[in-house]
Amino acid sequence: MDKATFTAAVRHYQNTVYRAALHALGNTQEADDAVQEVFLRLFRCEKTFDGEEHLRRWLLRVTVNYCRDVLKSPWRRRRVSMAELPETPVFDRPEQQTLYREVMALPERDRTVLNLFYYEEFSVREIGELLGLETSTVTTRLARARRRLKERLGEDWQDE
Repeated sequence: MDKATFTAAVRHYQNTVYRAALHALGNTQEADDAVQEVFLRLFRCEKTFDGEEHLRRWLLRVTVNYCRDVLKSPWRRRRVSMAELPETPVFDRPEQQTLYREVMALPERDRTVLNLFYYEEFSVREIGELLGLETSTVTTRLARARRRLKERLGEDWQDE
């Protein structure tokens, strides 16, 4: 991959990769590390992409796999939980902070499908392909995550 193409890919997909990593890992520093690692892998990659959508899918797939590896790491198990960390993102409205906190309390696999569906706007079929899951599994995870959010948020829940 030439330097100009790589630079354009970083500019265009940096936020997408960061959001996916943040949702999976729940920590801004680890998400930053994931972004660097994913783009380092892209830089080293000798694969030819069939267009922007192919590149986008490849980047998200590498991000998901990298985050899974980080989450399985023994090093991560020896660290403090997110609840003990004082750092929280700043939101414009209080309900955004509440929603973020509740989404981050969900299991990683539910957070990942929510992020890909609502923020990255992938279809259920595309998420299944990206994560190597059956469409029915993705649908079940989305339904489970929505149900859990509805239970936790109570009357603040808005299913749009």
